[in-house]
Order: sequence, then structure tokens, then C-alpha cells
Amino acid sequence: MLQYATNNLLKAAFACFLVLFSISSMAQEPVHSGNREIVFRAVNVIPMDKEQVLADQDVVVKDGVISAMGKSGEVKYGKDALVINGEGKYLMPGLAEMHAHVPPVNEFEPMEEVLKLFALNGITTIRGMLGHPRHLELRDKIQSGQLISPRFYTSGPSFNGNSVKAPAEGAEMVRQQKQAGYDFLKLHPGLTPETFAAIASTAKEVGIPFAGHVSYDVGVWRAIESGYASIDHLDGFVESLVPSLDTIPEQQAGLFAMYIANQADESRIQKLVNALRENDIWVVPTQALAERWIAADKDPEELRQAPEMKYMTLKTLDNWTSTKRNLMQNPQYDAAKIADYLQLRRKLIYEANRNGVGLLLGSDAPQVFNVPGFSTHHELKYLVDAGLSPYEALRTGTVNVGRYLNRPDIGTIKTGAAADLVLLAGNPLKQIEQTQQIEGVLVGKRWLPKSYIEQELRKLQKR
Repeated sequence: MLQYATNNLLKAAFACFLVLFSISSMAQEPVHSGNREIVFRAVNVIPMDKEQVLADQDVVVKDGVISAMGKSGEVKYGKDALVINGEGKYLMPGLAEMHAHVPPVNEFEPMEEVLKLFALNGITTIRGMLGHPRHLELRDKIQSGQLISPRFYTSGPSFNGNSVKAPAEGAEMVRQQKQAGYDFLKLHPGLTPETFAAIASTAKEVGIPFAGHVSYDVGVWRAIESGYASIDHLDGFVESLVPSLDTIPEQQAGLFAMYIANQADESRIQKLVNALRENDIWVVPTQALAERWIAADKDPEELRQAPEMKYMTLKTLDNWTSTKRNLMQNPQYDAAKIADYLQLRRKLIYEANRNGVGLLLGSDAPQVFNVPGFSTHHELKYLVDAGLSPYEALRTGTVNVGRYLNRPDIGTIKTGAAADLVLLAGNPLKQIEQTQQIEGVLVGKRWLPKSYIEQELRKLQKR
């Protein structure tokens, strides 16, 4: 009898273990919704259509789309739905990183690592700004649901002074990239007015947008007139404020005119932002790049000790450290003038936003001390530091992105919208840093709970 009871107890204990193991295992796996409904119950919704919080809402998701939404308890959903308790939490649209870099290499593994870092940080859309033929295959894999990844828009390989030596070469390269199926063209420095004109006119002819840098000899006024889809890094902005720029060699001006910002006439800012707005030119400031690479008040050794740097290899960190040190050791580099330069950039961002210029969220990651995913949240803080409200900063990575991509289903929470969602512990409209307090992410029809996010981040650590 005792033996029988003991066996039964062991069986019961083993059964309980299996149940607990199963629950624990499920908690560590992403939930692929498929046809199963996902419900955020009693959550505070930040819809982003205007500055508001809708309290105590049930949000129902089916097949990657928000199918219903309303006061908690009044919304119907199936008995087999995955119900996520949202009490006391905040649900907002997923963020977009509009100046991302996916490694332009032949191997998929390093690409997929970068994409996963973005997704685990609540980034549900990215725009890749240096394309590679294999990125077209990568985009197909993402669209078919094979990867945990943000939605991916990709440029083709770079148009620059080395890749385009003559107008005819530029025109042919445009046609090739259009035919290959890239989403847009990426422009880098070194283009002449002649090669740029050929690229721009051919792009309009075949119907493919172009975006990125503004070459020094092209200048921002020609860039605005040509119809850039977006100007990134505020490239050419400071130059446009400097009188007699045509007498200053590009090397003397420095990266993004950082060495001649003290010559800028700030009374010209209004003309610049008016032209950007009137010509519908979108702007991706990438202020995180300037604040972390160019700024004098941030020591490279301190930056490389930031918690997120553990996701970068030592070789990458060494390269970033030497890049920043080399910049700071340049004879033209003056810490006080650089501080003024950064303040001028902040003013340009503020005035662009105040005057109705469309701003897009982007941090240029992975780039000098900008780690994919993490740096997007830093960029939000830098936008707030420039004078934007938290709501205005959040718009650059949500509603504005939907407008830019002509996707009204992206960047808001409403019935019929794409279910790109981030669940937060606190309200980012009150404190922008709350975007980093992620409780879960819904990306590509997959629900990634906090436990899974933490597990996957541990796997991605390089040391």
C-alpha cells in the first residue's frame, strides 16, 4: 500500500513538474499568433493620433491587425485568445528606426542579429541605409515570417564619388537598382552637381525615391529643389547658414560643417525650414550620432562601458573608440566650438519641428557608440533635449513614419491598423525614458514577452 501511494505521489509530482516545465518553456518562447487572437486586457492605450491616453482598454489583435478595441469588458474575443494583462501598463505603436544599417555582407547571421536587436527593443520598422544584394533576399525572408524582425525597407548599394564617376554611370545605376527591386536609393558624399543631376532625374523618370547625405558640392538648396525623399544627419543644413561657403574647402568645413558652425548666420534658419516644409522634404536628424561621436563632453572610454555595449564585439568597440579619439585629436577640433555646433543642431531640429517640417526617428545604428535598438531610444531623448515634447518626439517614430511611407495603418493604434505594438511599464508621454521599460513587443505577428526578450538579449551578448 505504501509502495502504491509513493508511486502515485511520484507520478503526481512528475506530472506537476511537466506542467510547470511546459509553462516555463512557453514563457521563454515567442508566441506566433497565426489565426489565434491576442488580447491586451485593461491596458492604457497611447493611440498617437493625438496626445492622449485611453484608459482601461481591451485591444484585440488577429492575424497581425488590430481587429477590435474598446472599454475593457465590452469587447468580444474568442475563448482561445492569448490574454495579456495590461493593467497599469501602457500600449503604444512600435517605433521605427529610419536610419538603420543592416550589415552589407553575404552571410545572413550578422544581419539577423542586428534585426533581432532592433525587434527586442520595440523597433517594428526599419529603413536600411546601405544596401546589398542579399538584403533583397533578407526582405523576402522577413515578409514570409521566417525571422523575428522589424518590417524592412532597404536601399541599394551606395551612390557616391567612388561608385559614380560620370552622369551616365549614375543614370545606369539608378535603372539597375530600380529593376532589382530596392525600395529607394542611398546617396553618400562625393557626388558632383552633374552626377547628382543625372541620378535625380533618372530616379524621377523610373519612379524610385532617393535619400541620405547631401554632397558638399551639391548643397542643400539643390537637394531641396530636386525632391529628396529625406535628408539625413541635417547634412548641408549648417553649410546653408554660412555666408561665402563657396570659398571654404570641404575638408576645412569638416563633417556636417562641424568646424565652421561658428560662422553660421542663424537668421537664415527660417528660410531653410520654410523651403524644407514647402518642398515636403523629410528630415532624419540622427542627433544620437552627433551627441555620441562628435560631442567633446563624452569620453570614449565612458561610452564603451555603457550597458548596451556588451552586444558589440571588442573589435567594433575598439574601432569606435579610435574613431572618436581620432576626431577629437584633429587640430581643427575645439571642444567649446563643438559644444556650440551641437547646440546649433538642436536649434535646427527644434525650428524644423516648430515650422511643420516632417521629422523621422533615426540614430544611424550600428555606428559610433550607437547600438541597434538601444540608440533609437537615445535618439528620442536627444529630440526632447532639443525642445520637442515627448509626444512630438514619439510622433517622429510612429505617426510620421506612416505618413512618410504612405501607410496609414502604421504608427497608430486603431481598428484596422497593423499590430506593431510595444507594451511599456510607464507612460512615455510624461517621461520619454519610459520607452525603454519594455514589458513585451508584438512584431511580425509574434508576441515577445519580457522573459523571452531578456533571454534572447543574453544570447546576443558578445562577452
